[in-house]
Amino acid sequence: MPGQLFLSRIRNNLQLVSDGATGSTLIDRGLPSGTSAETWVLEQPEQIIQLHKNFISAGADIILTCTFSANSLRLKGSSLEGKADYVNRKAVELAQNAITGTQTYIGGSIGPVGQLLKPYGPLAVDEVQVAYAEQARAMCESGVDLLVIETQFDMGEVKAAIEGARSICELPLVVSLSYDRGRRTMMGVSPTQAVKELASLPVDIIGINCGKSLEDNLQNLVELRRVTSKPIWFKPNAGLPHVDGQGKTIYETTPEMMGAQVLSWLEAGAQIVGGCCGTSPNHLKEISKHVKVL
Repeated sequence: MPGQLFLSRIRNNLQLVSDGATGSTLIDRGLPSGTSAETWVLEQPEQIIQLHKNFISAGADIILTCTFSANSLRLKGSSLEGKADYVNRKAVELAQNAITGTQTYIGGSIGPVGQLLKPYGPLAVDEVQVAYAEQARAMCESGVDLLVIETQFDMGEVKAAIEGARSICELPLVVSLSYDRGRRTMMGVSPTQAVKELASLPVDIIGINCGKSLEDNLQNLVELRRVTSKPIWFKPNAGLPHVDGQGKTIYETTPEMMGAQVLSWLEAGAQIVGGCCGTSPNHLKEISKHVKVL
């Protein structure tokens, strides 16, 4: 099974490259700002396939499905309300199309539900678990190789996500947090706290993605490696962005600048590396170059 082969490669300490940014790259290719990338799964599927192929050509061993926001709770009130199952299955199909003839793995991208759990927000734990289970079911049945619960910030939601996903299948599971307050998540979680709370849960790989600056993310990576022996997934943003006069988000970290950071990521303990917001196929080519030369 591809999922077990993937875990075997990870356990043999093979270093792999994941892909780059879906949303920001699609915006650069014409996706209207403020429109969810998942709308293009249905409306512009060829754009999604091409993006996957571009990342594979750049050196990605793993591509993530265009499903970050494709859970039933997050899609409420949008043009995709009621279509979560279909969007997830279609996105997996597009990824499968893109990897034809390659050895690339498909990771099912599962992002936050978009609202806080009680007592901080309106959502009950059981409805969050159901939303994650629904998304995991669509992906597992459609043939992903691993599940990637990413950009998380609240351990209550993380635990609900794991419970929901694990109620459906036993595929390799990545859980990745976003430390968007620098050294803490939005809810104040540190890498050390995350590891403590995940210790008894069925998670195969622990990760860091998105977040703040490359420097902050590297410090978080060092802390994470110090407190866990699990394989580490590391997909930082392409540095801190700014908004230009036209309202466009600009990431000033060049592909070469990002590539120059990769050795420090690997030395700090990352095993699977890629990029998050602002990481184009050109950025990923530089990242891959520094991984695959080793």
